[in-house]
Amino acid sequence: MRNKSVLSILSIALLLAIHIAPFASTESSEGTTPVSMTRIMMFPPNAEVTGIHIDANGNFFVNAMHPDDDNYIATIGVINGIDWNELPSSVPELASSSSESDIWHGIRTSYGDYQVLLQSGDALSEGGVAGGIYAADDGNSIFISEKPDYNAFVPLNADGSRGYLYTAWEERPAGISQLEIEWNTASTEWDVLGGMMLDLSSVNGGWVLCFGSMSPWETPLLAEELYFSNTQSWNDETYNYHYDQERLEDYLGYYPNPYDYGYIMEIENSATTDPDFIKHFAMGRFSHENAQVMPDERTVYLSDDGYDTVLFKFVADAARDLSSGTLYAAKVTQDDSRDSATTGFDVEWMEMASSSNSVIQTWIDEYDGITTADFIAGQNSYITDEEIRDWAEGRLNDDLNGDGTIGYAADDRVAFLESRKAAAALGASDEWNKMEGVGFNPNAPDYLYLAMSDVGYDMSDGQGDIDVTQNRCGIVYRMTLDDEWNVNRIEPVISGGPYTSSATYECDVNNLAGPDNLAVLDDGRVLIGEDTGKHEDNMVWLWESTAEPEISDGEGGNGGEGSGTGNGSETITVNHVVLVDTPLHPEWEWNYSYQVEVSDLQMDVNYTAVIGIYRLEDMDWEGLDWWWDIDWEGGYDEDNDGYHNQYNFTFSLQSGCYHINADLYESNGDIENSAPVGSPGDLDFGVGGICMDGVFSSVFDSDEDGIIDKLDYCPDTSQGETVNARGCSNTQLPETGEGGDDDDATSIPGFGLLLSITAALGAALVATRRE
Repeated sequence: MRNKSVLSILSIALLLAIHIAPFASTESSEGTTPVSMTRIMMFPPNAEVTGIHIDANGNFFVNAMHPDDDNYIATIGVINGIDWNELPSSVPELASSSSESDIWHGIRTSYGDYQVLLQSGDALSEGGVAGGIYAADDGNSIFISEKPDYNAFVPLNADGSRGYLYTAWEERPAGISQLEIEWNTASTEWDVLGGMMLDLSSVNGGWVLCFGSMSPWETPLLAEELYFSNTQSWNDETYNYHYDQERLEDYLGYYPNPYDYGYIMEIENSATTDPDFIKHFAMGRFSHENAQVMPDERTVYLSDDGYDTVLFKFVADAARDLSSGTLYAAKVTQDDSRDSATTGFDVEWMEMASSSNSVIQTWIDEYDGITTADFIAGQNSYITDEEIRDWAEGRLNDDLNGDGTIGYAADDRVAFLESRKAAAALGASDEWNKMEGVGFNPNAPDYLYLAMSDVGYDMSDGQGDIDVTQNRCGIVYRMTLDDEWNVNRIEPVISGGPYTSSATYECDVNNLAGPDNLAVLDDGRVLIGEDTGKHEDNMVWLWESTAEPEISDGEGGNGGEGSGTGNGSETITVNHVVLVDTPLHPEWEWNYSYQVEVSDLQMDVNYTAVIGIYRLEDMDWEGLDWWWDIDWEGGYDEDNDGYHNQYNFTFSLQSGCYHINADLYESNGDIENSAPVGSPGDLDFGVGGICMDGVFSSVFDSDEDGIIDKLDYCPDTSQGETVNARGCSNTQLPETGEGGDDDDATSIPGFGLLLSITAALGAALVATRRE
């Protein structure tokens, strides 16, 4: 459910008029946070959100890269106390404004407690310091990085309470740290047992190790973000950024080969202190943001960060072996519209070439030994654009430059060593701008997500395959898949902004800007980390779909009949909505739990229940939940090793009158375009007060005996007991005399009237079934 907690000053006026929506202190120029978004973290100024990783136990590892180093230190950390694989439907929201001391304190989170595990420059048990980059030939320190990026946790025991945390350090040359950590049940924090910076000389070092992922077989996959689009300049000493090659030369002890960098790197034997690093040349060379392996363990989606980039796909020859396979590039067909917030694309895949790491290694080796001494202005020491065009002409059997001949290449090296240019030469769409993380969760397998941190430039230039309106605050796209895990459609689902060019921080603080890291949770919600200068503080957002189900009319929903094998006799019932706990202040959110029950299901039919909660006054959607994998005996319950027919879920809402609706669908259908089956369940209920005929009143009946607390002499009567006019059962006696008109009857002994109102703000619920 959506959780929009708002910080307010608790005042007499608010207590006397609690039904009025609480206010938030914001600048007038700020917009409202979209209902689909919840801000859960904020970072120090200048700090990029990096390293987002949720392990099998629901631990959320996340880092602060290159913060303002006058006030804070680059940090690797984790949020404790929360299982992010089992989030409640509602998560508290972090306020957008904080005191200066809070801002400089560092990383803030609305849910759980952030623990610093390691900071740049910290001494490591095995020698050196965190983020230290040491020369491969003599071990001398070159520099200390402040750029911790992707985290990957590799468990060392069965319950995942001890393991190695690998962290990529995004530099030229790059680094990887290995930190041994163990969960301490007494302190409820992680203990750091040891750590070291790893030696990457076996793969000639790394280049800008960026975001990453875990393979289905639990090996970390790190990404080299090449950010070097024109290899011709690699050995040009006058090139603006040639300092990076010089530092890499210091690291190696010799001048680097450009084709050694720009790949996905897999860490094998990762549960040891001597892991192996494998660069997968067969997956292409470009500015990798990350790789996402699909459940078939062969198909991999590869995002390409930078400007004028390409979306790639790799299909391995064998499952769990990324060393050989076929590389593809996406060509898109845009919808007949331009609005970037709504315009999608159909996708087809262009086969580039097939090869293996071992074959490509022989091609790379041909460029060893080339140095700045070989550079001649106007010439190219590496693969030329003419070679790329000749290869593409041969693949397409087409004279692309109109010179009357069709070119030819002796091998497919250009597809793997100059992948972006090769894809463009074949006709793939190469106009994407600042393509960032690609994310997927096999427990929510319908969609793959892709971040675009800045929609503009060649995406909005009026030509080519892609031409949409600018969104300088970024967009997250959702991609649909067919049965073979092929992406066939790309659509925007989260749009950042609004954007104000004259503002100091151009993107509204109450919405997304610069989406970068992505993590899809087990329930389909998405964590999004920012990397932007358009917010003063980068943030982490939790997004959930706002696709609103139609409210059932009691006759199969949407006015139609359920399709499939169900016979229409199925029933789903909302049994109750009950209070879980009372907030410290009544204007905060209240925790309630509902119970849904199914009956009369058909054998051999699998069902899904969709449960929606709506505000009664306008039927605005407030939250959505899914009960998956229900069969004729009920949903599977791991804890009880069997099936049951009831589903309980806890949610949070602000006080008011609500309606809950539950519909049942056949799981083998397209739920979004199908009608429910059988009879739906409905219930009206109040949160933090009483609702009579849809009108909310902040008077309370804590024990739900029909006598409001203010007049109830026995406010703790057991549920279901018969009570008298004073709210007491036959087994109870009033706590104070006869009551009558005594002033104390309207206040709690020892408190004045006003404080009594505050103390008496307990929660009640009067639920009446909708006819």
